[in-house]
Amino acid sequence: MTVLSNKRGIDLDEQVPEAPASGLAPSPAEGAARRTPGASVRAYVALTKPRVIELLLITTIPVMFLADRGVPPLSTVLLTLAFGTMSAGAANAINCYIDRDIDAKMRRTRRRPLARHQVTPARALIFGVTLAVLSTVGFLLAVNPVAAAGSLFAILFYVFVYSLLLKRRTSQNVVWGGIAGCMPVLIGWAAITGSVAWTPLVLFGVVFLWTPPHTWTLAMRYREDYAVAKVPMLPVVASERRVIVESLVYTYATVACSLLLWPVAGMGPVYGAVAVVLGLVFLAEGHRLLKAVRAGVTGVHLRPMRFFHLSNVYLALLFTAVAVDPLLY
Repeated sequence: MTVLSNKRGIDLDEQVPEAPASGLAPSPAEGAARRTPGASVRAYVALTKPRVIELLLITTIPVMFLADRGVPPLSTVLLTLAFGTMSAGAANAINCYIDRDIDAKMRRTRRRPLARHQVTPARALIFGVTLAVLSTVGFLLAVNPVAAAGSLFAILFYVFVYSLLLKRRTSQNVVWGGIAGCMPVLIGWAAITGSVAWTPLVLFGVVFLWTPPHTWTLAMRYREDYAVAKVPMLPVVASERRVIVESLVYTYATVACSLLLWPVAGMGPVYGAVAVVLGLVFLAEGHRLLKAVRAGVTGVHLRPMRFFHLSNVYLALLFTAVAVDPLLY
């Protein structure tokens, strides 16, 4: 299990509190001087981007309930969460190593451990690779080979396809890079069943389609950061109107895909009702943005972060319904 950047991919890794404007990164000597055992532990934990991992786990656990059509074995859940956390942490730590140059330029990311010289690049890379090996072996020995393969694929895709190939080259980076962030759905299903089926593939599609509007509205808020770092996120290279229109298209596709799960997985009325209501609210917020930009509203006055935060709530509640529905029907 690994990132969405996001923070896909999803570049979910962008969900980081903004650093104060005056919070300049220390020099390497200053960073070394400040290291204590506790500070070092916190720095290595920060490399894994815990807030990103939390979001990924939201999509893993409910799928395990759906795959089991009830309460899954606690041992399997705990092992999947443990190795999934390590897997996501591995991808995030290696991403920090790759992006250490641009992280130092962006206000939101310049307080990360490598930008502040709290961890050396070599140690960050070794840490990430070690987590990747341990998580893959752990899945293989304690869960099953299918889950292990999914975890390894997610790490490799996030590192080599998203971080190294797509992120700095194309405005479609989070669209295709987000595939890594969808993998927890397949991993959670495989951990229970040892296979992949249409049901998790539909949920994979939900997360895949959800990621672009989720990430693009965040990038609208931090457009200047991306521009300074020369990362061609869509809000950097396209007009606000185009970003919102494309985000709304993906939002419609997300809602449609969420409703497709109803017949494919034989879900009950609870999931159906939740998916419909959440979808209407999600679309209404997208149309609010579109109406505002058509009226000439620009910049922070568009309030794109409202959509961003709502998208988090949407995904969390939708997957909660995925977990609850099979317990009732």
